[in-house]
Amino acid sequence: MAWRERREALRAILAGSRCVRPASVYDAISIRIAEDLGFDVGMFGGSVASLAILGDPDLALITLTELAEQVRRMSRAAALPVLVDADHGYGNALNVRRTVEELEAAGAAGLTIEDTLLPQAFGQVGTQLISPDEGVGKIRAALKARRDPSLVVIGRTGAAGVTDLADAMARATAYEAAGVDALFFTGLKRRADLEAVAAETRLPIVLGGVTDDLADPDHLAANRVRIAVQGHAPIAAATQAVHETLKAIVEGAGPRDLKNIASSDLMNRVMRGDAVAGRQSAFLKIGR
Repeated sequence: MAWRERREALRAILAGSRCVRPASVYDAISIRIAEDLGFDVGMFGGSVASLAILGDPDLALITLTELAEQVRRMSRAAALPVLVDADHGYGNALNVRRTVEELEAAGAAGLTIEDTLLPQAFGQVGTQLISPDEGVGKIRAALKARRDPSLVVIGRTGAAGVTDLADAMARATAYEAAGVDALFFTGLKRRADLEAVAAETRLPIVLGGVTDDLADPDHLAANRVRIAVQGHAPIAAATQAVHETLKAIVEGAGPRDLKNIASSDLMNRVMRGDAVAGRQSAFLKIGR
């Protein structure tokens, strides 16, 4: 299968003994840069997807088709394994099945399914969770839907930041029993929280929203954290760069006055210019 190598690379990370930081990627250029810089894995977050595709906040406004198409573009552009935030699976357990089918076909190395109630319910303030039973049903549907057994399916819970740590551990152990490949936790704040989760579960852990108390990679690795997501700074940095460049242009700056512009060498590498030139030579007899 075309995507199996990158899925097995993600599985190797989860089966390893170290904690890695993923590259936050969102399009063909960002994933190629991450691959060239030597990242082991990319993370395509839901908030980043919403920004890159719609320019909207993270309110579950994008569709599954839009998400899958962006994953497909990244999969075509680079071989870096990408873990995709599939949010709530875009509906109930039957929708989760469709979500897995589409993201698997698009080349995702792995995906997360979370137990947050999305979109936000009418009249409800703050984050709500679906029931543990519904969460297990979604996980079972996700696992049943995959055709490539190397596709990584991760159960995600934000209960630690919504209800309490005990609820988070109960949900995680239920997802573990359902057969997920790893567990994703958000809302953990202290070392003691992580240590309690690690003692209660057996699977590799992915950690989101890492606090200062959970920044030590050795401590994370010792507690089975294999991937620690630390925000999505690249898209914010890119937004700032575009803003500054366009602002300078509208204020009258000339090409030589612009700051922090990628060199022609970097642009050529990102575009895979040498490889394209080789194909032009081989197939179009251009450049000989």
